Amino acid sequence: MSNGFAEPRPQIVEWIDRCRGKVMQFNKTLTVVTILILCATAQAETVNIKYRGPIDLKPFTCTNTVSSFVNRVCYDTKSYMLILLNNTWYHYCEIDAGTVASLLSAESLGRFYNANIKGTGKEGPFDCRTHKVPTY
Repeated sequence: MSNGFAEPRPQIVEWIDRCRGKVMQFNKTLTVVTILILCATAQAETVNIKYRGPIDLKPFTCTNTVSSFVNRVCYDTKSYMLILLNNTWYHYCEIDAGTVASLLSAESLGRFYNANIKGTGKEGPFDCRTHKVPTY
């Protein structure tokens, strides 16, 4: 039974099949790229700081460390450091960039932290109870 149209040539059928496959592969790739872009833009990181509450890490430069005690250090230009000790985030105020750099380059981050940054009770060289806390 004829529909009035000529049968397509085999070369055209093959070309159409190849194009269809390429279009389907392109659509899959485009979908994956779109998902990756959406995930990357949606990854604002907020951490909960002990004695302060949630802080967005966007303005900070963060460094993951290789230490059993000091896991991550984040610092910004307002002389404000956030530090992840084990599984708890703490903050330190009016801390200079040199001290943070020394911490990150110390042979033992934990020993440096305990000797130079950690306070004793209500006092400490960078304790946010006695130093200016930045606003965000």
